[in-house]
Amino acid sequence: MITLEVARKIIAAAEAKATEIGQPMNIAVVDAGGNLVAHVRMDNAWIGSVNISINKAWTSRAFDITTKALGENSQSGDQFFGIHASNGGKVMVFAGGIPLKKGKKVVGAIGVSGGSGEQDHAVAEAGAKAY
Repeated sequence: MITLEVARKIIAAAEAKATEIGQPMNIAVVDAGGNLVAHVRMDNAWIGSVNISINKAWTSRAFDITTKALGENSQSGDQFFGIHASNGGKVMVFAGGIPLKKGKKVVGAIGVSGGSGEQDHAVAEAGAKAY
């Protein structure tokens, strides 16, 4: 279960990575139901990325896949092409969302936005590893 205490640990690890790379980020953690548990907007992180980070976390939980992988499989002609238009446009198809697993079971997800896709994914990975 992703409690607030657990979400704070995940966010702290992600924040540390964002600070290390010098990129302020929005970091969101959702539970097994895709519900927001915690969100942090680091100083100077883009306000336009607040909802993106939350939606990346939700997307990773909704489909139990990284948003990076979902994006790679949603290009024209690929199996998930057009998925970004589903769920009221809430689905994010670029890097920064990673499912959180206990064993093989997905129990939540982290979503990060505010840098390049590579930066977002790296910061999300740092948070996920803390779980």
